Amino acid sequence: MKVTALQPVSRKEDGPRGKKNADVVIVNTCAVTSKAAMQSRQAIRKIIRENPDAKVIVTGCHAQTDPETIKKIDHIDHLVCHKDKLKIADHLGSTADDRFPLIFKKIDRTEPNSFKGFHHAVKGDMTRAYLKIQDGCDAFCTYCIVPHARGASVSMPEADILRHLRELGASGVNEVILTGIHAGMYGRDFKEKSSLLDLLTRIDQERPVYRLRLSSIEPCEINEGIIRLAKPGHILCDHFHIPLQSGDDDILKKMKRPYDRFFFKDMVQMIYEILPFAGIGVDTLIGFPSETDRQFENTYELIESLPISYLHVFPFSARKGTPAYHFDPKVDDKTIKDRCAGMRTLDKMKRREFVGRNLNRIQEGLVQNNPDKKTGLIKAVTSNYLTVLLKAGPEFCGKILDLVPEQWDKDLTVKGRISE
Repeated sequence: MKVTALQPVSRKEDGPRGKKNADVVIVNTCAVTSKAAMQSRQAIRKIIRENPDAKVIVTGCHAQTDPETIKKIDHIDHLVCHKDKLKIADHLGSTADDRFPLIFKKIDRTEPNSFKGFHHAVKGDMTRAYLKIQDGCDAFCTYCIVPHARGASVSMPEADILRHLRELGASGVNEVILTGIHAGMYGRDFKEKSSLLDLLTRIDQERPVYRLRLSSIEPCEINEGIIRLAKPGHILCDHFHIPLQSGDDDILKKMKRPYDRFFFKDMVQMIYEILPFAGIGVDTLIGFPSETDRQFENTYELIESLPISYLHVFPFSARKGTPAYHFDPKVDDKTIKDRCAGMRTLDKMKRREFVGRNLNRIQEGLVQNNPDKKTGLIKAVTSNYLTVLLKAGPEFCGKILDLVPEQWDKDLTVKGRISE
């Protein structure tokens, strides 16, 4: 049986490619923006056209939050809720019947909840492995559909995390990225409370893999202890991706974000003082209802003043079922587009500054399995999240080595050499 699993993403250039001649296709949908939801539906239709005889199973956040819309697509065999996502493989491997008797369940936040994950570590063919240590969210930001798709915050037990990391380290993985919907809430759902800092400290003591990277962490959940675990000699990469969303206090209140611009500024400055070469990425959400020109400028000016390395710029997307869906006045599409363009220009400026600060510094880089498509050179990712192209052979793939970034071009392509 040939099984294909596809996960649509929100960026067009990274979207799913059609797979043909599959017996079963599993589509893991996205709902973080209306565009991502639309692309998920488009991917499902394309897959059905290219695999008319395949059994099509749809799951993921868009399926969870808007199952009625998904059901309108012809020739979907099964719609699987988030809670039962990991049971799909069990039914695929069963020879007892071929009916995939999976029942769709709505998210019920009143039920006792527990973390659900794979028993063994999953590596795939990637250089860096991902390990989800937390799921769900209790924050309910006014623009976000995710708590309605994923349920309450739950954490993987520490013993299971360490077992996964040991397995990955034994298989030759040198970097693991810890992920979660709200990873900074790790351990708060346990009867004996724990925290992300407690977990990272325990991993740092054991060192089951060479290094860890945090995928994303909320501003209020970064603390000095976590930052210091990214200093030389410790396991954590000196790279933090932090959702800011807005740099205006009134907009932050309407978003139900639990901090203000001054808190965020102090937090970034603390990272910079302890880790002067750290990579610091920031999410921004542009065009939130009622955002004025002055409020947008507050966001722009805050980021401009800080040692940020790169930005992810998202236009506001009204999600049905969230409070912000009904907020007025709306910001018109042209204004949102123009503001996003301004933020992306600032992003390029910040990336150039970050590259400039890192030139001619000896750094540790993890060589990726796949070479750069444009140049054919091997790619290495540094601890602070700088990609450097190197002239070297494939024997370095998957290995950590010392490198020196030496030059970059107008497209911010960084080239360097292996340090001797």
